[in-house]
Amino acid sequence: MEQNLKSEKKSNILANYNLSELESFLLDIIKPKYRIKQIFDAILQAKDIDELNIPKEMITKLSENYILKPLKIHTVLKSKDGTKKYLLQLNDGNIFESVFLTQNYGNTICLSTQVGCRMGCSFCASTVKGLIRNLTAGEMLAAISIINADNGQKTERNFSNIVLMGSGEPLDNFDNVTKFLYLVTDKNGFNLSERNISLSTCGLVNKIYDLMKLKLNINLCISLHASTDEIRQKIMPVAKAYSINEIVKAVFDYAKYTKRRVILEYCLIKGVNDSFDDCERLVKLFKNVLCHFNVINLNPKDDKQSPVTKKSAYAFVQKLNDLGLSATLRRSQGSDIEGACGQLKVKFEQNDEKNSKK
Repeated sequence: MEQNLKSEKKSNILANYNLSELESFLLDIIKPKYRIKQIFDAILQAKDIDELNIPKEMITKLSENYILKPLKIHTVLKSKDGTKKYLLQLNDGNIFESVFLTQNYGNTICLSTQVGCRMGCSFCASTVKGLIRNLTAGEMLAAISIINADNGQKTERNFSNIVLMGSGEPLDNFDNVTKFLYLVTDKNGFNLSERNISLSTCGLVNKIYDLMKLKLNINLCISLHASTDEIRQKIMPVAKAYSINEIVKAVFDYAKYTKRRVILEYCLIKGVNDSFDDCERLVKLFKNVLCHFNVINLNPKDDKQSPVTKKSAYAFVQKLNDLGLSATLRRSQGSDIEGACGQLKVKFEQNDEKNSKK
């Protein structure tokens, strides 16, 4: 990458680069070197160019060619349980969501990796208008920075975990996402442990193997949501490309190669995938695989699909455990502020369309 850095144009986002990369191409206009460290720190603190404590002539040169702050907070909603849902607006006007969750084991940022999504899962609001575009590594880092700054001292890291479970399919934006992982774990930056990062994919098997080869210590989560290909294809179009047996093999290989347990996400949809027969089929598929089932009760995007009762959700989890799998029920947060992926963005866009017609 570094051989191309000097030729970057006006649209270049400084957050796309680590400190050594910034030094390699900014030294032509920013001197001495410690000034570049000030700029790097400003990225992590979600500052804009006019907030930099550097000479005005340097600020002018910097602003002619580079972007320090590629997004801003558009809207924040706070739940009764402390969850904060952010609509973040990019410099091109596009909007995406992220969530700040307060938990007893540390604060977590749920981050989007794309504006929209092209995977088409029937239960997810992120995909309503398809994929608009990928987020760059720097835009994802900027989202982390601005949320971090909004929840404590800008100079401190106010979160312990990141989950790539917002809008978009992370492995469909592979290069930007993996670059972001290196940026957010950089010892000069937020210095977050890889083990405190979870990446959720709907099951792009070829990309799972690409990720496996990087030998990252992140937590891989796979959205399974069905015990048969027939059921999965009805709710997840990606299932037409990759069978459950292919996913089982990828999970087995990933866990064996990385020595890391894989999390299987299973969203309960009433009358679709919530029977004890589903439990028995899941056991047959995954009984010899190093994995854990994270069962989620549906947060419906419309009235076409319904969640199960809380009692039924607990019974499903108990059945999986009784049959020999490891399973827990995920605690729901932020349901009163459209907490599920894409819901707040869809509501905002619908209101915006209504207002434009008045």
